[in-house]
Amino acid sequence: MEMLLSTKGITICLFFFVLSLAAAIEIPLSVSQLPTITEQSHTQVAYPFDEDFTIKCEARGNPQPTFNWTKDGKPFDLSSDPRIVTSNSSGTFVIQNRGIINNFQGKYRCFASNVLGTAMSEEIELIVPSVPKFPKEKIEPLDVEHGDSVILHCNPPKGIPPLHIYWMNIDLQHIPQDERVSMSLKGDLYFANVEESDSRSDYCCFAAFPRLRTIVQKMPMTLKVSRLKHANDSGSPNAAVTKANFIKERKPKLLIPPESAGSSSSVTVIKGGVLLLECIAEGLPTPHLSWVKVTGNMPKDEPETENFGKTLKIDQVTAADEGTYQCTASNPMGRARHEFHVHVEEPPQWLKKPEGGVYSVGTNLVLLCEAIGNPEPSIQWKLNGMPIDGRTFRGRISTREISLTNLQLQDSAVFQCEATNKHGTILASANVNVLNIAPLILTPDGENYATVVGYSAFLHCDIFASPAADVRWTKDDSIEPLSTFRYQLNKNGTLEIRDTRKEDSGSYACWAANSVGKRAITANLDIRDATKLVVTPKSPRVLKSHSILLKCQAEYDPHLKHSFKLSWRKDGDELPVNSTEGGRIILDRDTLFISSVLLEDQGVYRCVASTALDTAEAEAQLIVLDVPDPPEDLQLSENQNRSVRLSWKAGASHNSPVNESIIEFEENHWEPEMWQELARVPGNDTTALLSLSPYVNYQFRVVSVNAVGRSQPSKPSLRYATPPAAPDKNPENIRVEASEPNEMVMKWEPLKPMERNGPGLEYKVSWRQRGVETDWNEELVKKHSLSVRNVPTFVPYEIKVQAVNNLGSGPEPNITIGYSGEDVPDAAPSGVSVEVVNSTLVKVFWFGIPRDRVRGHLRGYKVSWWKTRSLLDGKRHHPEKHFLTFVGDRNYGMVPGLEPFSEFRLTVSAFTSRGDGPESSPVVFETPEGVPEQPRFLRILNFDKDSVTLSWGLPKKANGHLTGYILQYQIINETHEVGAVSNVSVANRSALSWRLAGLSPSTKYKFYIKACTAKGCGKAATEEGLTLAQGSKGSGRISDAVKPTPKFQPSEALEPGTEYTIRLVTKNWVDNNSIFEDVIETRGRAYAGIYEGISTQGWFIGLMCAIALLTLLLLTICFVRRNKGGKYSVKEKEDLHPDPEAQSIKDEIFGEYSDSDEKPLKGSLQSLNGDIKATGSADSLVDYGEGEHGMFNEDGSFIGAYSGSKEKGSVESTGSSTATFPLHA
Repeated sequence: MEMLLSTKGITICLFFFVLSLAAAIEIPLSVSQLPTITEQSHTQVAYPFDEDFTIKCEARGNPQPTFNWTKDGKPFDLSSDPRIVTSNSSGTFVIQNRGIINNFQGKYRCFASNVLGTAMSEEIELIVPSVPKFPKEKIEPLDVEHGDSVILHCNPPKGIPPLHIYWMNIDLQHIPQDERVSMSLKGDLYFANVEESDSRSDYCCFAAFPRLRTIVQKMPMTLKVSRLKHANDSGSPNAAVTKANFIKERKPKLLIPPESAGSSSSVTVIKGGVLLLECIAEGLPTPHLSWVKVTGNMPKDEPETENFGKTLKIDQVTAADEGTYQCTASNPMGRARHEFHVHVEEPPQWLKKPEGGVYSVGTNLVLLCEAIGNPEPSIQWKLNGMPIDGRTFRGRISTREISLTNLQLQDSAVFQCEATNKHGTILASANVNVLNIAPLILTPDGENYATVVGYSAFLHCDIFASPAADVRWTKDDSIEPLSTFRYQLNKNGTLEIRDTRKEDSGSYACWAANSVGKRAITANLDIRDATKLVVTPKSPRVLKSHSILLKCQAEYDPHLKHSFKLSWRKDGDELPVNSTEGGRIILDRDTLFISSVLLEDQGVYRCVASTALDTAEAEAQLIVLDVPDPPEDLQLSENQNRSVRLSWKAGASHNSPVNESIIEFEENHWEPEMWQELARVPGNDTTALLSLSPYVNYQFRVVSVNAVGRSQPSKPSLRYATPPAAPDKNPENIRVEASEPNEMVMKWEPLKPMERNGPGLEYKVSWRQRGVETDWNEELVKKHSLSVRNVPTFVPYEIKVQAVNNLGSGPEPNITIGYSGEDVPDAAPSGVSVEVVNSTLVKVFWFGIPRDRVRGHLRGYKVSWWKTRSLLDGKRHHPEKHFLTFVGDRNYGMVPGLEPFSEFRLTVSAFTSRGDGPESSPVVFETPEGVPEQPRFLRILNFDKDSVTLSWGLPKKANGHLTGYILQYQIINETHEVGAVSNVSVANRSALSWRLAGLSPSTKYKFYIKACTAKGCGKAATEEGLTLAQGSKGSGRISDAVKPTPKFQPSEALEPGTEYTIRLVTKNWVDNNSIFEDVIETRGRAYAGIYEGISTQGWFIGLMCAIALLTLLLLTICFVRRNKGGKYSVKEKEDLHPDPEAQSIKDEIFGEYSDSDEKPLKGSLQSLNGDIKATGSADSLVDYGEGEHGMFNEDGSFIGAYSGSKEKGSVESTGSSTATFPLHA
């Protein structure tokens, strides 16, 4: 070892430290040492039901100790009885429970010895109990007189405590006990005075020994109670008993303690035990027992009494319980007393025990032994289990001390000190080992240690040496001592490195040396990264019933991965890993999820991470927010006629302070059980002075409000009724309504129930014509309206309404102006004129009617107009009136939506709420020409490589004389980029087609056509098309409108020998889905005659006839074979026993081709035709191309219906998949 360490350069020590090994390290067994008792038995009971009894005594020492026993102070030979079983190298022996074992009872002591000395055990008492039995005896009956005292003695047999005594009858029913009849601590049954009901022949005493599992019974005893002999001459039994009681009455006499004990006695109790003082008295009437402490105070905890006050019990007796206690038995005849002088004693207890240890040669020894007790214990010293002879002992010995100087190896011994008084004996041993050996390092060499940064590291170097060794620590190859404050050498040789750092990793060496020799070991230290935790969120605040997710983020050293563990705690208690409460709280490794958070979920949640080397914690304070608890304890005070003070106790705010309290009330007359808000109190105020209304029976409740919401309402307060009073206010919103011209209906908002203030509410209505000096008309009503007839039309009146009840009237009411009933105006506006703004808009002017001719509130004016004829064709129109209303008093209005180039008539009238007045004289005006509407369609008749032929329809409304058309076109492509617009002016207003030349081949164009009048051009119809490539045949799109009724449609715009795609679509075509589509090719003109003449050739006619006959023959054969099919046996078998597999195959193959599958196709064509018919009524809107159709309704609002669909000509299909079209050459 020294060579190994020298190669590492470990030559300089950290520092020197002398170990006190005497008390620090247990002596290794490899070192010679005195025996030491390591295990022993104490008091042992040999129960009869046990198979054997073990008396233990184990010791260690070097050399191995031998064992000897004494019994009752005399040597005991374990081989003296074959029932004793021993074992090698052990002092323990087993006594087998065979035969009579009473001779084994006694006090044993074990001695363990080797050449260095002898160790001695404490005394071991073995108790061999006998089976408890009551003696067989004949107990004479007891004959006593009524009122005498009696004692029934139990005298239980001896046995192992505890002992429980019961008095019962032969049916095992307990004898009732009370103040008159009771059992003493010894088990005797005492009667303070007997009654005739005490007579019985089966008083049985039972003694139970639980540790022996035994219950024994004494022979039954008989007690006979007779009447008093001198009372036998009494007439009635009750009288006899009363007389007997009078004769036997006496003052109390103590039975326990007996009178022979005198008026006082002494009682000794062990400290820490139970004090039981007993007084039992006889007498008539039955005495009552009481206790008092004569000297000193009663214990702080009032002592309890048992057995109907006859026993005083004090547990855990202390020195303060010493003193004189007095019991007093009293009845009306007198009293008896007894005093108990209580002395508290205690067995020996150590103050100082002798302590042995390891001593080096030449040192000194001092052993101390001090004990206390009551009585004071005696001290005896022993050496190797034998009393010390002071004459031969070379040291000094006294009662409490032994000393030796200049110890030598032969002074090794076991010193024993025994302290004894009458309550027991205690033993203390001190092993004095005098040794002279080189250091022994008990820690293995090359130990590996690890810790984490910031923690302390402990490198062990357990050493045993005598004399004591000097311990030194070095690190790596450094010769410098480890001298910083972070290094500390503990008493047992362990090196502690505080606040470790990464650079503390390395190899360390521990050196131990004394005068006899030296030793060294090495140790390796690794420093790991500390575990770190963060819990997010740190301080979450969550609403009740919401959810919260806590996440624990951890960082730890990779070397500690396998030992890393994570757990969660709430308020210090660990949460189980599995989900709890039906999955409401879920732990998933580093996350903690709580759904439907409850108030009890609030607390500190701590994430705890542990590795093999360290532990880290991080916490989050979860705060649960909720609405406040409802207020409590509502109290009313300061009661006044119109106010009361309400006070309450606020409920828990649940982490969100109360912002305000809402006070609600309910009254039980007008709206019972309807709670209404009365007042709001800010903040945490818990009292409010409430303003109340008269004649209301109030009940209040309070609702607390915080940032989360409103609490549940509190329980209602007591009711509080206010006295009635006159009204405080009058009705509001007074108005006049009338349905007839000579009528005036006055209405108002009635008072609310809470505003009535008392019973008998009525309304006093006063009215008079404004500006006329006259008295007020008055009337009392209970409802909230009053109708007055025969008044002038639309005249102002002054009106007052006052509230009145049985206690008086409300305040003086305000005057309201109202008008009597209205009528229609009786005059028409004058000076009506029209200013034409444009072809569809005019401005109308008029003079309003005089104020006195309105006869009501002027609501406005109505302008009516109608078209009389068109200026384009001169055709007259049936008058269709339109009108616009202009609200308010005004003298002009704009009339839009007129048809251009037309003649109109117009009138103006005033109107009130009753209706329209007379119209003014009609004014005639004409609208100028406007721009035409959009042409009905634009079609491409033919495409060529550089030209195209276009066709269009007339505009639906020309709105004037057409002057021609503007044709425009431009190049477009798929990217929505467009070329320049080219214009072609068609001056011929009758032209409906045009051929455009000079176009580019294979180019997509967009075409526009606009109709024009002198006022300008209208909206354009559009179409797109693609010119052909060089050398291609012309193509284009031809569209025809098809009526819904015919089944075919001729088209004469086709060219011979050309391929066409035929498509049938609906009128309202909004997508490219067609009803029918096919590709055909027209015949060339050269072959037209051939096809026309085939039908007249004879061979063709014959061929057709032959085909018809052959078809008829085949149908006949099939029909016959089908009718005969039922006669084939195979067919019958198939019908009777069909093959399920074959049947399913047939169903799968042929199921989708059934007749029923074809029917929906026909049905769909029929419904299609029906759709076409249904839309036929819209020809006027759709058949004639794009256009704008608009009109104004009677109130002047504009209604617009726009259609921008392009008409696509189509050919209607007859339902066949191939269509035949008549073609002409």
